[in-house]
Parts: sequence; C-alpha cells; structure tokens
Amino acid sequence: MNTPQNTGFTNLEDDKSNLKQEFRKYLRYWPWFLLTLIITLISAYIYIRYAPRIYQTSAKIKVLDESDGLALPTAAFIFKRSNINLANEIEVLNSYIILEEVAKELKLNTSFYEEGTIQTAQIAELPFYFEQSMAADSINGVRSYIIDVKKNSFEITHTRTDQVVVIPNHDSFEVVNDLPFQIRFDDEASKADVIGKRYIVNFNPLKDATLRLKSSLEIGLVGEESDLLNLSMKGESKLLSERILNTLIDVFNKDGIKDRQLVSQRTLDFIDDRFFYLASELDSIEVGRKEFKEQNNLVDLTLDSSLGLEERSKSDEEAFKVERQIVIAEMLQETINGKKEDGLLPANIGLESGDINSIINEYNSAILERDKLIRSGGENNPTVKFTQTQINDAKSNISESLSAYLQQLNVIQGQLRNRNRKFAGRVSQIPEKEKLLRAIERQQMIKESLYLYLLQKREEAAINLAIVEPSIKVVDYALSSRSPITPKPNVAYAAAILGGLLVPFTILYLFFMLDTKIHGKEDILKFNNKIPIIAEIPDINKKEKAVFADPNDRTVLAESFRILSSNVNYLLPVSEDEKGKVIYCTSTIKGEGKTFISINLSLALSSMNKKVLLIGADLRNPQIHTHTNFDKNTVGLSDYLHDKDVAWKDTLIKGFEKHEFHDILLSGNIPPNPTSLLTNGRFKTLIEEAKEIYDYIIVDTAPTVLVTDTMLISQLADVTVYISRANYTEKKILSFSEELFELGKIKNMAYVINGVGASRSYGYGYNYGYGYGYGSKV
Repeated sequence: MNTPQNTGFTNLEDDKSNLKQEFRKYLRYWPWFLLTLIITLISAYIYIRYAPRIYQTSAKIKVLDESDGLALPTAAFIFKRSNINLANEIEVLNSYIILEEVAKELKLNTSFYEEGTIQTAQIAELPFYFEQSMAADSINGVRSYIIDVKKNSFEITHTRTDQVVVIPNHDSFEVVNDLPFQIRFDDEASKADVIGKRYIVNFNPLKDATLRLKSSLEIGLVGEESDLLNLSMKGESKLLSERILNTLIDVFNKDGIKDRQLVSQRTLDFIDDRFFYLASELDSIEVGRKEFKEQNNLVDLTLDSSLGLEERSKSDEEAFKVERQIVIAEMLQETINGKKEDGLLPANIGLESGDINSIINEYNSAILERDKLIRSGGENNPTVKFTQTQINDAKSNISESLSAYLQQLNVIQGQLRNRNRKFAGRVSQIPEKEKLLRAIERQQMIKESLYLYLLQKREEAAINLAIVEPSIKVVDYALSSRSPITPKPNVAYAAAILGGLLVPFTILYLFFMLDTKIHGKEDILKFNNKIPIIAEIPDINKKEKAVFADPNDRTVLAESFRILSSNVNYLLPVSEDEKGKVIYCTSTIKGEGKTFISINLSLALSSMNKKVLLIGADLRNPQIHTHTNFDKNTVGLSDYLHDKDVAWKDTLIKGFEKHEFHDILLSGNIPPNPTSLLTNGRFKTLIEEAKEIYDYIIVDTAPTVLVTDTMLISQLADVTVYISRANYTEKKILSFSEELFELGKIKNMAYVINGVGASRSYGYGYNYGYGYGYGSKV
C-alpha cells in the first residue's frame, strides 16, 4: 500500500533535483545574463532617446445614401442595413485617382526635413516662407536640396551635383537663380530660432508620393454593424497627417457631389443645345408672321363668337400639347440614337409618360453606378459587366417605349386633325387669309410654349445643380494622438529585459542541446541507472599523475580516491577465504584516464597498509611506466606471458618509494599478438598466484570498444571499475558499456567518472568539505 506513495514521493524529489540541476547549469553563466541585460537595456534607452516619434492620426466619416433624410423609413433603415456598399466606398477612398488629387493639392511630392544632431525628422512645413515654382505633376525625377541657415544668408546645396547657391539677406526673390523654389524670412522675430539649423527639401515624382500615401493609409469599418468609416495613418508630423486626412475627406466629398451633379449638368447641356434651334425657329416664324400681315394688310383676327370656335380652340390646345410631346419625344429619340457611347440622358424634360421617365431615371442611376465601379474595380470587374448589361437593357427599353409613345401620339394627332376639319367647316366664313395667319400664330405659340417650358426646366436643373447635398457626413475631423505610438518606453524596456534573458538562455540551451559529452553522474543516470556510480574524481587543473606518492596526502583529489577505494570494498563479493581481490580498471576508449585511476586506486589501497599489485594489462598501449622512473621496454607482463622461463615475481618493480606494500607489474615489451598471450592460460595462473600473496590486484586493461582483450579475461575480475571522463566521453558510447553489463560480459561493473568539475558551466562543481581536519592542500 505504501509503495506507490513512496515511489511518487521519490519521483517528485527527482523532478525537483533535476530542476535545480538545470537551474544551476544556467546560473553558472549569470555574468553573461547580466552583461546581455545591460546591453539590451542600454540599447532600449538609445532607441527610445533617438527613435523618431510616430503619431497615430484618425478621422471618421459616414457615407450618405440618397435616401438619407426621407420622411418615411425604408426597409434598410428598419432592419439597420445601409443601402451603401461600404466595401466599394473604401476602394474609392483608397483609389489612385482620389489619392493623386490629394497629393497634388497638398504637394506631397515635396517633403521637408529638419536635420538634427542624431536624427533627421520630417516636418510639415519650413519655419520660413517657401514657394514652389513648379507644378506638383511636372516633377519627373528625384531632386534634393540642403538649406543651411546662416546668419546673413541661405546656403542651398544640390545634393546630386554639389552645386551651392548663396542667397544673401535671406531673400531669394532679390537674386536670379535656377532653384525650383523661392524662400525668404517674412518674420524677423523667428529668424533667431532657426539660424544655424539645416533643412532638407526633397522633390519626388507625383506617382511616388501617391503610392507612398496609398501604402500608409488605412481605411476600415468602425464596427461590424456600423456604417461609419475610420481613416487613419501614421507619421512623424501630426500637422501633416491631419492635413492629409482632412484633404482626403474634402476630395472624396467633392467627388461624390460631382457624381450627383452629372444628371443635372447633362440636362442643362441638353436644354442649352435645344435653345439654339428653338430661338432660330421662333425668329423665322416671327419674320414670316410679320411679312404675312404686311402682304395681306392684316391688323387683328376676327373674334370667333360661335360655339364651334370655342370647341376648336380647345381642340387646338390639345393639338398643341400633343405636338409638343411629339417634338420632345423626337428630340430625346435623336439624342439616344446619336450617342455612340452610353452616357447620361436628360431627365424631367416634359414627357408625360411616367414609364419612360422611370426608365430614364433607372438608366442614369445605372450609368453612375457603372462609372463608380470602374474607378474602384476596373472595367473587367464582373459587377461592371453586369451593370453594363442593365444599361443596355434600359437603353433598349427607352428606345422601344419612345417608339410606342410616338406611335400613340401620331394616332391622337390624326384624330385631332380629323376633328379640327369638322370645326373648320363651321368657321368657313373666316377669310382664308385669317386662317393662314392663325396657322402661323399657332406655330408661333407651339414654339413659344416649348421654349418657355424648356426655360422652366433649365432653371429647375440649375437649382438642383446648385443645391446638391454632400455625399458624406464628417463625424470626426482628423485628430492625432497626444503621445507617440512608437517608441513606447514600457514596451521597449520589457522587450529589452526579455531579450536580455532570452538571448543568452537560447544560446546556452542550444549549446547544451548540441553538447554530446557527459559531465557528471546525472548524465550517466539518464542512460543507465542500473549500474552504480561509486566515485567522481575531480579535475583540479593538474596534469594526471600519481597523487599518492605520499601516503599521507590530504588533498581533495587524494580524498576522492580514498572514497573510491572504500566504495570498491563494498562491491567486492564476500568470501570466507582470505585470498586477494581482483579489481579491473577499464574504459570505453583511450584517454578517459583508466591508467590514472588504476595507479591512484592501487596507491590509495596501499596507503591503508594493504598489499597491492598493480598489473599493466593494456599490452597494446601501456601507460603505467610514464608514472615511474622505468623504461617502456622494461620486462613485464608480456614477457611473462610469452616466455615460460620468465617468472612474474622477478619482473616486479617498486614504483613509489613511500609505498612499501605496493608492487607494479609493467606491461613489458609490446607484443605482436596480445590477444593470444592473454588467453594462453598464464595470465590466469598469474592472477591465482597473486591472490595468494596480495590483498588487492589492480589490473589496468585495454579499452573495451577498441579491442577484445578485456572481454577475454573479464571472468577473472571480482569488480570491474568502468571509467568515463567528464567533458570527454561521448554520451552515445555509454550504450556500449550498458550492453556489456546486460549481456554479462563484464562482472560486477561500477562507474567512476573522472575529471568532474572541469566545466563549471554545467553545474557540476566539485566541493569536498571535510569537517574533520582534512583541508585542501594543493
């Protein structure tokens, strides 16, 4: 019942230990974190101090529908839907044509800058009078001028040619020059504030300025269900940004008003064209009437007192009305047939057919909608093509309706003429001359009434042209934020702190992640926690040598080997006989310090008054002799294994004077066949004989991954000390030692980690604090 709880508690403790270990790995580099943090904070301060101040400027408008202001609410109003396609309006607002007009009006292709000590800032206008002498749309190339304000003059430098023009008395109007602008001081009081300063004037093509404006302008809906548009832009100069947005609103409003004025303007043009022909016809009729009266001596018409004359008069009025409708219809039909391209048609010119007037209004609305869509979406837009189809259908309907209406009027006119013939019989007593005069006067009345009617319609169209309602309502004119949106000190310092911590952390994380070396027991435990780790030998920045030359050595390194010797004793199997114990020292590859560990382990055991034999069994690359005063070719193990006449006891040497119980059997001459020598049985005999004499036999064997020598004699060992070296042994080769352990090829294996603490950056600092008088005397 308690086992799961204990296991969970142990896992929790392990997790905390791992977390602390990871934290210490990074904490070792705290100076780098501090240095990076200082650098990023200084960089943030410099950025905040010298970065240009960018302000946000916004304006709000509402696009008005033609139905706005109606007395009765429409369905769109009831369901809170606008008749305006706001997406199209946004495209029109952001169209090149509109923005080009704004850039041209404000001369945005001419920009001004004030040069400071650190940075150059854009300004809306120069602090003195500036007059550009060339039109905005006439600037083709890029030109730049530097204006240095001296005490008594302007010095103007062309940046491309380095040509300098000096303007004395701060007035360019007084001298002849080739500059594209004129400058002077109008206010002497402000001269002292700008003397010594430098200004830059840049001229760019109008197209470049328009495209820059297009890229900086942002237009969107205020809310999902709102019909308000928000116009915003960012810039260094609040005044310039406000001017741009307010001018854009004004240009867009004028463009909308112009669209609404097109119908009225087209009606005026149509009536003006007809006035010329009507005036000519009236003059001709007046002259003919005058000549007719003079030729026939007529002064006044005889009053028709009979009932027939009254009826004829009423019939004449009806005939006048029909003939006027025929003339208007024919003129409109001529206008439609004479147009090669689709354009606006005159509206409300006197046709009494409600259907035709309605179709003309629909046709004009479609024309305006098509032109607006072409400006925003282009001629190939599917919506434009659909609208063009509607225009063609409306135009066809107008032509057919006019033809039918003319046929109807001609029929009515014929009926009226027949009725007038009946009335003519009743007034046959009127002289023929008076009848002719009446016909002339009738024609005169028709033309005069038509002229007066068109004059009335012209005044109505002129009034409509003058009182067109605005196309937008300005909700908020351009307003700029009081504080700059960038740089923001809080954000900059927060980013600096985050970067100061994140950059070194990321570098260290990548370094640790790409590191393939082991650095301590934690790395070995991650791969294999079945094999015990009996010691960690510290690296104290000394060359590897025998540290137990003096048995009373109390250095940190000496104490670590005493700990190793004590832990090895715990691993040795318990036996009733008093024979010596065989301890192998091996490693995976060379260079991990197995010879160093072998020598010092043997000396540590010898310092406890134990008889110890150190055997150099690495016949291929012997290293024990380097720690003694004997030659590499001194007779040793290989000679004993090869020659039966050689006794191993005769080859023993004393390598360390103060260790009287310590003997060494060197490797001897390097043989050509070390594997066969180790397996010929003499090595086993040596071990058995040595166990009768010595308490411990320490065998320095060959690396396991390079040769099979150690595997062939591994069964003779009581304990195998497997050495790995911190910052040297690759993590991936640990799997080889694990495989040897699991397959039983090596008996009673235990790890010893050599060189721990060589890299304090990993948190494996080695601290031996012995509270019993064992001070570190290195």
